[in-house]
Amino acid sequence: MNFDLKTLELPAAATEKCDLLVVLVPDGFKPGQDALSALVAHALKCGDLESKAGKHLQLYLAPAVSARRVVLLGAGNGTARAIRQAFQAIAASFKLSQVKRAVVCFAGDAQADGVCAAVQAVADASYVYTTTKPKADARTLNRVVIGVAHAEAVREAFTQGVGLVDGVEFAREWGNRPANHATPSLLGEAAKSLGRQPRIQCKVHGPTEVARLGMGAFMAVARGSEEPLRLIELRYSGADKSEAPVVLVGKGITFDTGGISIKPAAEMDEMKFDMCGAASVLGVFRALAELQPAINVVGLIPACENMPDGRAVKPGDVVTSMSGQTIEILNTDAEGRLVLCDVLTYAARFKPAAVVDIATLTGACVIALGSVRSGLFSNNDALASALSAAGDAAQDLCWRMPLDEDYAEGLKSNFADMGNVAGRAGGSITAAKFLQRFVGEFPWAHLDIAGTAWKGGAVKGSTGRPVGLLVHYLLGHAQHLSAKDALKGAGPSATPTRRKVRSKPA
Repeated sequence: MNFDLKTLELPAAATEKCDLLVVLVPDGFKPGQDALSALVAHALKCGDLESKAGKHLQLYLAPAVSARRVVLLGAGNGTARAIRQAFQAIAASFKLSQVKRAVVCFAGDAQADGVCAAVQAVADASYVYTTTKPKADARTLNRVVIGVAHAEAVREAFTQGVGLVDGVEFAREWGNRPANHATPSLLGEAAKSLGRQPRIQCKVHGPTEVARLGMGAFMAVARGSEEPLRLIELRYSGADKSEAPVVLVGKGITFDTGGISIKPAAEMDEMKFDMCGAASVLGVFRALAELQPAINVVGLIPACENMPDGRAVKPGDVVTSMSGQTIEILNTDAEGRLVLCDVLTYAARFKPAAVVDIATLTGACVIALGSVRSGLFSNNDALASALSAAGDAAQDLCWRMPLDEDYAEGLKSNFADMGNVAGRAGGSITAAKFLQRFVGEFPWAHLDIAGTAWKGGAVKGSTGRPVGLLVHYLLGHAQHLSAKDALKGAGPSATPTRRKVRSKPA
């Protein structure tokens, strides 16, 4: 979908030829002398419209307005949260087959984060999955104009929003695909397609290379499947080679039966979403290709299936990880931590500034935090604070959880250095404590997205989270590096070359 940014106030918005005009009405709206302002003011005065976020009034063939459909939409205080809440209330309007071109006009001063949120909200509302639904109606909305009073003042936020849309939709696409359309090999091909983007390189390791690395835990999980495993390695080089990269590690279990410790049949189809951590890493790199920040990023994805055939790993088996630590596999359905632990060991070779792993790891995190916030665990206060702030900015929220050493007691084993589970109590925390044993000294964070990566029921599908959180974090880190270099008098570590974004000059 194409987005345009234009300097466009209400008098001009009324003349825009489009299928849908959305007028965002903020608190304290001050009407002008034009017909559209008068219409909004009259609706507010009569109580047919409120400026509270999400309150709206739908009109058809309104006088003196070129658009066939008009929605007057309360935008509250105009923040990112308010804008997202507002668009959720009218999401269905963007999926109408008759709506091919839409205009969103801010009827007041537009906040930068509000503009970014508006772009993402429209894309989210109009998203349609069609890859394995050949008879489904594709997205008909193909062009959206974002109208503001001063376009140049919010152009950077608009550009960021467009980049985030590309990243989130790439993650949603791969998260939504059925497991037979998103095998480890196909994930590798998706990563290779990103490798054709500027500043991105891709390398895909197969079973032979992974065996040579000694990733015994990762290989153990993949043993029961006919689909060969893949270790996907992506690199985005936006800064000087001397700049330590941020490493993102995404869990890529393309289908999780639970293995020998098999899951209940009910809702097992949703275990295609167990690779949403991997999908989020792919989505981040898609956004990086658009935004081109001055930062180095490495993406690592261990991809395989967890299946229960005669070769599958069994409860009680002991495997040796890449780190040399041995693991007693007490439950084969705790497989995500097994593939991640070897890749966390592998991540150390990049001498990272920070490592963040992203995984649909535990049902316990869903019980703790529901579907509102992802679980955040970290051995570093500064990293945890930066990720939390990025989540707030992106409206992709997380919540820091404890990592007290006492939680690791349950991981003790009589037959190995550790077990892979520690009982039901505090399950998301003990899973994080398991991963922490493979981290070393570098700053590390773990995002448990089991409750936020997808939705079930009638709205079943991938959410694309936490692409927004991660991209905001990386952009903030890039700004920090640039400021640090400026203080040294060296200038930015690299000058980012932004690709042309689909926008019009004011």
